Amino acid sequence: MILVVGDVVRTSSTRLLKSFFRISVCLSLMSFVPAWRTTAPMFFFRIAGTCAETSRTRAPGRQRVCTLPLAAVARTCRTMESPMITASHAVSRRGAKRFWVEISKTGGGGGGEVLARGLARVFRCCCIQAAWYPGAGVNETWAGRVLALGREAHGVEVVGVIVSRREFTWDRNSANVTTASTVSFHPLSWSAFTREPCVISRLSCSLCPSHSPPVLRMVKLLASLMCAIICNFEQGKDDESSGYGPVFEEQPIDTIYPEESQEDKIIMSCRARASPPATYKWRLNNIDIDIPNQVNVDYSLMGGSLVISRPDKSIHVGNYSCLATNKFGTVISREASVQFGYLDMFSTEEREAVRVKEGQGVVLLCAPPPHYPDDLTFRWMLNEFPIFIPLDKRRFVSQTTGNLYIAKVEASDSGNYSCFVSSLSITKSVFSKFIPLVPQTERGSIRKYAADIKVKFPDTYALVGQNITLECFALGNPIPQIKWRKVDGVLPVHHENSKTGGHLHLFNVQYEDEGVYECEAVNSKGKDWHKANLYVEAAPEWVEHISSSERDIGSDYTMSCVASGKPKPHVYFLKNGQKLGKHEFRFKDLTSDDSGMYQCIAENRHGVIQASAELRVFVGAPSFEFNPVKQRLLGAKNGRVVIECNPKAAPRPTLSWSKGTELLSNSSRIFIWEDGSLEIRNVTKSDEGKYTCFAENDRGKANSTGSLSVTDATKITLAPSNTDVSVGENTRMQCAASHDSSLDITFIWSLNGHAIDFDKEAESYLHTIDSQAGMSSCELLIKNTQLKHAGLYTCTAQTPVDNVTGSAELVVRGPPGAPGGVRVEEVGVRSVKLLWSHGTDNHSPISKYTIQYREIKTGEEWKDAVTSPRNVEGNAEMVTVVDLLPWTEYEFRVIATNTLGTGEPSEPSSKSTTMEAAPMVAPSDVGGGGGTGRELTITWTPVQPQYYYGSNFGYIIAFKPHDSNQWHRETVADPRANRYIHKDPSIHPATKFDVKVKAFNSMGEGPYSLTAVIYSAQDAPSAAPTIVDARTLSATEAIVSWRPLTQQTVEGYQVRYWRKSLENEASAQRISSRENQTRLDNMKPNSRYIIEVRAFNGAGYGPASNRYEIYTKKAPPSRPPKIIGTRVNSSGTLVNVAWQRVEALANESSVDSYKVLYRPEGQSTGTLYTTNKDSIDLPIHKDGDYLVEVRAQSKGGDGAVAQVRISAGGVLLAPSLSLCVLLLVALLSLTL
Repeated sequence: MILVVGDVVRTSSTRLLKSFFRISVCLSLMSFVPAWRTTAPMFFFRIAGTCAETSRTRAPGRQRVCTLPLAAVARTCRTMESPMITASHAVSRRGAKRFWVEISKTGGGGGGEVLARGLARVFRCCCIQAAWYPGAGVNETWAGRVLALGREAHGVEVVGVIVSRREFTWDRNSANVTTASTVSFHPLSWSAFTREPCVISRLSCSLCPSHSPPVLRMVKLLASLMCAIICNFEQGKDDESSGYGPVFEEQPIDTIYPEESQEDKIIMSCRARASPPATYKWRLNNIDIDIPNQVNVDYSLMGGSLVISRPDKSIHVGNYSCLATNKFGTVISREASVQFGYLDMFSTEEREAVRVKEGQGVVLLCAPPPHYPDDLTFRWMLNEFPIFIPLDKRRFVSQTTGNLYIAKVEASDSGNYSCFVSSLSITKSVFSKFIPLVPQTERGSIRKYAADIKVKFPDTYALVGQNITLECFALGNPIPQIKWRKVDGVLPVHHENSKTGGHLHLFNVQYEDEGVYECEAVNSKGKDWHKANLYVEAAPEWVEHISSSERDIGSDYTMSCVASGKPKPHVYFLKNGQKLGKHEFRFKDLTSDDSGMYQCIAENRHGVIQASAELRVFVGAPSFEFNPVKQRLLGAKNGRVVIECNPKAAPRPTLSWSKGTELLSNSSRIFIWEDGSLEIRNVTKSDEGKYTCFAENDRGKANSTGSLSVTDATKITLAPSNTDVSVGENTRMQCAASHDSSLDITFIWSLNGHAIDFDKEAESYLHTIDSQAGMSSCELLIKNTQLKHAGLYTCTAQTPVDNVTGSAELVVRGPPGAPGGVRVEEVGVRSVKLLWSHGTDNHSPISKYTIQYREIKTGEEWKDAVTSPRNVEGNAEMVTVVDLLPWTEYEFRVIATNTLGTGEPSEPSSKSTTMEAAPMVAPSDVGGGGGTGRELTITWTPVQPQYYYGSNFGYIIAFKPHDSNQWHRETVADPRANRYIHKDPSIHPATKFDVKVKAFNSMGEGPYSLTAVIYSAQDAPSAAPTIVDARTLSATEAIVSWRPLTQQTVEGYQVRYWRKSLENEASAQRISSRENQTRLDNMKPNSRYIIEVRAFNGAGYGPASNRYEIYTKKAPPSRPPKIIGTRVNSSGTLVNVAWQRVEALANESSVDSYKVLYRPEGQSTGTLYTTNKDSIDLPIHKDGDYLVEVRAQSKGGDGAVAQVRISAGGVLLAPSLSLCVLLLVALLSLTL
């Protein structure tokens, strides 16, 4: 195969070099082509390759695409009668849509005869491919014309000529070509071709059979490769119009290098896209880094990235920035810091033990070692690694200090604690020496303590969009409950309370989340609270920033950057990396010196952002290459035509027009606009012809021509008519128009000036068009008409040349519109005066109004209000709303109704608060009693906030001894309080009191609640019960009984029991005073236990009884009986189940007998048998499967069970279940 690659002869040495380069590449590629026999067909393949811009004014830095403006190939397909020639060219998706190809002879075979013509087929996204089949001949020359059909498919224009010189001998029998043709394409006009050419990446021989010679596929591959290689070569050429300045694709980021890292280098990334390629420099703390070329130095470049070898904290810490430069300018990257991360070990000194009484709170200090950065997380270990303390409402670990807080210490907290610290940045963890915690048990009752907040979140700064966490935790007994609120509003929508209550998580923080936050810790002994501010700020964000631009020389231009942020960002410019102290540039009379790379920087204390752009000042002679005058122009009689003239030129050219040879100037019908466009008014047939635009500046001149044709004007012959319908009905509108028969026509319907989208609004609209030569019509169907469909409908009849319109009004009758201007006047204690304005009645009179209200604080739904007068007539614009609550914030709205329905509600009124009044609601559920030590405890259910009726709300508590007439009053100012404890040493235990509670506010006092009878606190029991008996029932159970106390008030008894010497592991049970014995369980087998009993009441625990010792029995047998046989009797009514007796181990109780449970499968109950034998006869049931469970019985309890399944058809053994077997199964499951 012979492959010849040629190019158009260029005059410059650079382009000659390029031609040589292309041929060299071609010859190199030919080494991959296999040798073929001499009879193989020859292929002449000619490429005219260019790298075209993707638009008329490509922005600097935009990638180009490679295209083959002509790819013509002569090929042979052995199954065809003649070779096929294809010619492809990129065409505009916005220009001509269909191409006509015409092939004719021009010599050697018959002068000018048209051989073939037809439409070209679409090739890929925006390319065409035409194909034809010349006949056989010798020394023939063929010619083809490519003609483009215009956008509206009227007429054609010649866009180029294909010339094929063919000098070959064609043998029809062998299908061999001894010589081949050369093909060239000569464009006459580029107007039909694309401004955005696509790449012809493959030249398919679609009409050839699938078994085409491999050489064809090789040609296709080489064509694609050549295109890419040529394109890359041309991208590197010294052509300023096609190059662009650096644009960062990758910038350095903040880096933390672990001091203990095994990696011996840091890489700071930097990469910029640029043509010609950029060179790079780096700065450390704004000082240029000298990067030598020799090896064994600290700094080196890898592409644009900076490699720091053998990082050293004393040398390499600081802020780095990257500079990328080419001939168009310099840009500088964002600054990125390099820091060294570390986390030292904890001190090796032993930690002292912490001793604390049960019921008190405790704080274990973490004191993390020196570290960087401050991104530590904290956990606490108990006794050994990796046993970490689970967090709950009683235990809390601060992620700020690392300290462990225990709200209420219990005996089970005894142990050794270690603070475990992890650094996320350097992935290292360390832990402290263990701290022993020793809970101390006091005799008597455990004291209670009021809530005391120890973890208090500080004033906090957050950035918009961040997630933050506020910490709050309190010590106290009972364990305090943590509640969060926003003092000056409601908690943000995107918030979450942790399960333990100690963390408030705020997600995606916004400016409106700023404010005062409060955490409150409450228990039965008291409450504590803490407040702090959350301040929300923001890193800089661009509101407006610069972008790359090409501007004409001598023009004016403004570059501006606007950034938002809090605090307000400081904005300034860089040009080619040099700082310019401005936030806006105004260029007057641009010069070439103004070209360059500009950067806009915005910074505040939260960050820095950049925007980069290239400003290129263009100067050049006029050119119509990318934007010629439209070649085919149409105009309607008596209409107007505008012909645009927009050449690329700088300085701005002077523009003039001619028609044919006549120079045009402004007149009553012809007007040349300032931008160069030519307008012709009241067009007539005489205006047809060719129009040329001339452009000239000091750099040169150019012109472009287009041809104008005049058609008949379009006229509305049937306009739509006004229509009146009710909501829900269908209606139609008609429209018809006459038009030039050579033109296509379409109808556009619009409502109130907005075109109807029939695809999106198919549920409401349907249109049908009847198009005929010179006369067309359209019908619009409006389905299920709604109020929104009312308005002015316009029918527009439009051709490629002109358009005309006809309009009609559609009136829709329906429910009234929303009233407007709702406002509140004359606010009283329980009423307001409400005013509004009538809304639209939608062509049906309003019959009545409905008034609704909503309470703001409770967030309730809208409710119908009580008004005076009760019925609001349709002509009213004012009413009084009554039966409101005092000191309550309301919104009001109004809804209108007519005979066709109820309309939409009005917008809510502004919020209004009724006047204050004395409370009218008394607290409920008044009661109390109990407590400790000469106390009177009074409780109630607080009044709901909507019933406060005024400010300074609180409660007045009145109480007196039952046999006294003198009431004692106390005031509680907290509206959320629900109890009052009165301490008086003179109060006798269990004294009967009358109590009542009422509310008050700044306007006065409300009514008292019903009087309740309660009793003052009792004294704790002073005597101890006497244990009568305690005995073991099995290896794990015992029963204890005692003699109850009769001379004292007792609410119940507490039984404590523990293994000897392990009192800190004691278990306890509380029993009602009505009982004098209880069953103890979960005991250890074969162990010595200590038992004590004490009485208690609301005042606390009494003294403990004398201690009683018992021994639990040995454990029951751990091995199940082994089923050794099952036998059914001859009648099939009984089955004998036999087992092997169980031998107890030395630490197990001996076997006394055997229990046999016979039960239906799937049920837990059945018939229980006890036997001393090693077998048993059981009846066979016919109603399903049964299970037999056999286990040994001993003094220590029942042993492991063995099972066998009994069915009507036989016996199935089931495996014995024992603790060992179950553990083995679990272990195997985990292993697998």
